[in-house]
Amino acid sequence: MSLVVKFRVPSREIFFHRSTRSLPALIPATAGLIALLTGCEQQKPPAPPPPAVQVLTVQPEDVPVFETWVATVTADVNADIRAQVSGYLQSQNYRNGAWVKAGDVLFQIDPRPFQAQLDQAKGSLAQAQAQLTASELNYKRSAELYEKKVISQQQYDDQTQQYQGAVAAEKAAQASVEQAQLNLVFTRITAPVDGFASIATAQVGDLVSPSSGTLATVVKTDPIKVQFMVPEQDYVRFISQYFDDPSQSPVGTNRAPNIPLSLQLAGGVNYPQKGAVTAINNIVGQNTGSISVEGQFPNPGRLLRPGQFGLVTATTHKDKGAYLVPQRAVINLQGLTLLALVGEGNKVDVVNVELGPTLGSDQVVLKGLNPGDKVVVEGVQKAKQGAVVNPSPYTPTPQEKAAEAEAAPMPSPSASPTASPTAKP
Repeated sequence: MSLVVKFRVPSREIFFHRSTRSLPALIPATAGLIALLTGCEQQKPPAPPPPAVQVLTVQPEDVPVFETWVATVTADVNADIRAQVSGYLQSQNYRNGAWVKAGDVLFQIDPRPFQAQLDQAKGSLAQAQAQLTASELNYKRSAELYEKKVISQQQYDDQTQQYQGAVAAEKAAQASVEQAQLNLVFTRITAPVDGFASIATAQVGDLVSPSSGTLATVVKTDPIKVQFMVPEQDYVRFISQYFDDPSQSPVGTNRAPNIPLSLQLAGGVNYPQKGAVTAINNIVGQNTGSISVEGQFPNPGRLLRPGQFGLVTATTHKDKGAYLVPQRAVINLQGLTLLALVGEGNKVDVVNVELGPTLGSDQVVLKGLNPGDKVVVEGVQKAKQGAVVNPSPYTPTPQEKAAEAEAAPMPSPSASPTASPTAKP
């Protein structure tokens, strides 16, 4: 009996052939070689650990829904400055575009003709007063004589009429003096309110009059107003949130609605001050299907100017029992919106959900989640259906925390608008 062992080495094959008598010496070497070959075949790389993901445990909550509309900034007061008397413009007493205070002189009309009219009126008044004094003495004297039957009824009536005419003439002369004084005052054209004065349309030396039109305008900008149009369907949701508490409803009352507003300016700049709705128009436009709403914002830094455009944001309603998840947790696949959930055994279950509006960096989920579900936020690309993962609690980034702070819900309508947090449009 013989045994043949065959194996491959570089460049050649070697065959061992031994008789049965040399078998005991060959077995140890052969066994070691077989064990070596078998060990090489069975050694495999270790299986990779489950992928690490971060999960957010969600709970239902009442999520405020914000709506944004295009708004126009308007002045709280927009005063047209006109001449009230005719005369030559003597001076312009303000710098174009400057901030002026109520009572500041903007223009000066030559006062000399009006001073002369005042002096003349005062002279006429002095004459009327002298005539009144004489008529009064004659009247009193005639009254005494009439009682003694010294003068006739006709003479007494004549003296009475002269006295009453003198009284009327004195009043007319007094009115002329007052009118002349007023005209003299009108030569000093002053600012009616605190605000910005526009570039003047008249020049020194121009002959101005009440028919000359607007010489300049002064706009009051603190506080300042915004006007925007709200579609009818938004208005219904906008106002219906106040029907639960009739004492807070702005409809049909004389007080201001005081619904908080936030404002975003051109270039995406969030205006730091918070405003409030101050007026809602009485009709819905039939052509536009919208209703005009007016709000008011503090403007201490005078940043806002009439004519600017911006975006105003307000809470229109609340989605009750909704869920908030970071936007990056949402999976969009072939028209479906999905979320990856981690269930028992750390297995992934991808579910279809119904989304609501966005809120800052968060996404509102209306349907598809249950209380306590663990939503994969970080590592979504690793969370395949049925895969086993290694979950850990989700930690928001500093940028997400800042976005959440900006999108924090506004306070209730009864709260002061100046204390409400910013709503990010």
